[in-house]
Amino acid sequence: MESSSSTSDSRRARREAETGHKGRRRAEIPSHQRWAPRMAVLGTLAVATIAMPLSAGAQDGPVSPYAPDGKPVGPTALDLVSAPVAAEPTSEYVASAPKIEGRAQAASRSVERAPLPNCDPSIEVTSSNGKLTGHELCDLWQAGESLRPDAAVALSAMNESFRATFGRDICLVSSYRTLASQVSLKGTRGGFAAKPGTSFHGWGLAIDLCSTETGNREVYSWINKNGELYGWANPSWAKRGGGGAYEPWHFEFTEGVIALGGLT
Repeated sequence: MESSSSTSDSRRARREAETGHKGRRRAEIPSHQRWAPRMAVLGTLAVATIAMPLSAGAQDGPVSPYAPDGKPVGPTALDLVSAPVAAEPTSEYVASAPKIEGRAQAASRSVERAPLPNCDPSIEVTSSNGKLTGHELCDLWQAGESLRPDAAVALSAMNESFRATFGRDICLVSSYRTLASQVSLKGTRGGFAAKPGTSFHGWGLAIDLCSTETGNREVYSWINKNGELYGWANPSWAKRGGGGAYEPWHFEFTEGVIALGGLT
């Protein structure tokens, strides 16, 4: 019996010695070293979570309004219709932007700043839709884009205020369209394009904004609020339930459109 008891005591002592040894080894490991592997795993998950939305947003780009296959680039009509209507609160940058009292003051500042010094807004357009001459058009800040002189000066003045607020220029998908481009566009976009020869793009009085503008609530809210002060607005027919195709990206120079008998 004593032999059996001694054997048990010996085994128990070895187990306790081994347990105590392991416990000491664990206790000797600094706490920051034990957390290192866990932090590495958490860091990896965090990077993966953040990278996904960033990489998705990085694909947006205002390079061209249409893909090589002729389909329009940017949000679909379904995306735009289903997007929330409520706008986010105005940021401190928008709140601190220079306030413009009204259209007259906006026009006055336009002349003072001369955003397009080589563009004469008093020039009258006598050419037909989609066939405006170089004399009847003024180039905008974005390469390849142009408008009728008075519309171009007003929009450029608005762009200056936009740049002061957001630190960049307004991104445009389209502005003046030749008759040939209207015909081509009608064939690829159907109901989203006007009958060739009737589009206000053909008169140099309309623009289409990039998805970087329509897809940002704060930016789009600023454009809607300030655009009218410079004579630019998203016409009623292009709004939800307005009777036409829903096109929140489409803005027109209202003064010129009304003079031609168009709807705003």
